[in-house]
Amino acid sequence: MSRKLKKGYFVRGEFVAEGSERDLELKAELKGTDDQSRTDLKRESTELQKLGADLLDLRADLLARLDLSDKFKDAIADAKRITNFEGKRRQMQFIGKLMRKLEPEVLEAVKQALDVQANGSAADNLLLHQAEIWRDRLIAEDDAAAQWITQYPGCDSQELRALIRQARKDATPSKPGALPRHGRAYREIFQLVRAQLGAIPPNDDGAIPFSPAKEAS
Repeated sequence: MSRKLKKGYFVRGEFVAEGSERDLELKAELKGTDDQSRTDLKRESTELQKLGADLLDLRADLLARLDLSDKFKDAIADAKRITNFEGKRRQMQFIGKLMRKLEPEVLEAVKQALDVQANGSAADNLLLHQAEIWRDRLIAEDDAAAQWITQYPGCDSQELRALIRQARKDATPSKPGALPRHGRAYREIFQLVRAQLGAIPPNDDGAIPFSPAKEAS
């Protein structure tokens, strides 16, 4: 009499009978994996949806650098124009769908562009830091203006010296014990220095090198 075969399947060479304890364990593991996969996909979808929404506020120059299709750019422009709540919601869902189709390198570029807008680029941050150092030196050190003019001969030296005099005057406490204040001249020196640092390289001919660590003599 032939023996009745059990129903089941093989897993890595192991026969697993249907309804057995091993079968129930494997099905539980599989269900957990599926649930986790769905959770991961939902989280990823939510993140991409948010990135797509953030693109609506991205600066035009940063948006232009991204390798996005005309269809994607049109979708962003349309989303900015739509004021109806339901229409906006559907448009953002469409943008989220387009986000999921982006190549990994393009998606990374999107994240970097949003980070630059939020925190500034490394070059921008360095320029701001240098401008702050120069502003403080120009106000605090008598010889700093001459060093600056030597390195940046194209600047308006008369305007710079006038601003320095006014900034020093503004910083003088009005009465003993009062804190020094920063007036308009203080801010204008910073704007002048930042614009000069960002637009024109320093003069190398006989220039006095700038060292933030240099102590005033």
